[in-house]
Amino acid sequence: MRLVVAGTPDVALASLDALLASRHEVVAVLTRPDAAAGRGRRQAASPVAQRAREVGLPVLQPVRPRGEEFLDELRSYAPDACPVVAYGALVPAEALAVPRLGWLNLHFSLLPAWRGAAPVQRAVMAGDDVTGACVFQLEEGLDTGPVYASLREPVGATDTAGDLLGRLAVSGAQLLVDVLDALEDGTAVATPQEGEPTLAPKIGVEEARVDWSAGAAEVDRRVRGCTPEPGAWTTFRGERVKLGPVAPDGATELAPGAVLVEKKRVLVGTGGGAVALGTVQAAGKKAMSATDWARGTRPAPGEEFA
Repeated sequence: MRLVVAGTPDVALASLDALLASRHEVVAVLTRPDAAAGRGRRQAASPVAQRAREVGLPVLQPVRPRGEEFLDELRSYAPDACPVVAYGALVPAEALAVPRLGWLNLHFSLLPAWRGAAPVQRAVMAGDDVTGACVFQLEEGLDTGPVYASLREPVGATDTAGDLLGRLAVSGAQLLVDVLDALEDGTAVATPQEGEPTLAPKIGVEEARVDWSAGAAEVDRRVRGCTPEPGAWTTFRGERVKLGPVAPDGATELAPGAVLVEKKRVLVGTGGGAVALGTVQAAGKKAMSATDWARGTRPAPGEEFA
């Protein structure tokens, strides 16, 4: 089949590579426009755009995928189907109608659980034991279409959102290829979603701030769910500090936010137990171990994270 593949960030690369290696023909890529990135905030192409250009594929980058110029260009490629992985924009009805077999979205949850932009982060923050990925028929509703296939993935006790997303990107890529093969063979069957949906909106910077009044397990999940993006943070001496994954310590009781520096670890109190810090990154500095941070910062007895 002829495919126009839609995707933008790194997590979509495994699917693009799998589709390029499949029996199908990728004729073009749809991705978000170049955006400011890095410390210099220079304009940069998305990872998917960069990979597409490396292999000589045409790249479509409309600001919004609804203008007639874009629709005419999409039609010119005569796609049989449009696989989607983390494209980052809503696809309007006019574009949905272009491929004869529609748009197939690889979503990193077991729908209807965690519909939205941050399904993996939300699953980790909620303490889910199992999540997964599924391929569904894209329609105008938010992740509401019928599901062709799914896979399950356990959530490890120390998994960050980045760890989990990395595994799902690889296994999900094969799932996407399998569904497209079945579509071409005429054996694919889509099943309506069943159950109560949960929503997974994008995690903003303020939501990534650690609430030390929460219990140690909740603090642990929030930090892991926000790693690597947008990054969990707190403040110390009035300045923002970014935190890597922590380790709950239910045997130690400290006041919420209170810092206790030991020989080989740094503990912070929560609303129930404490957590041992992993890495700490002060503003304008590189991430370092918590013990190295404490050695340079020298928290005084009674000092707290806000």
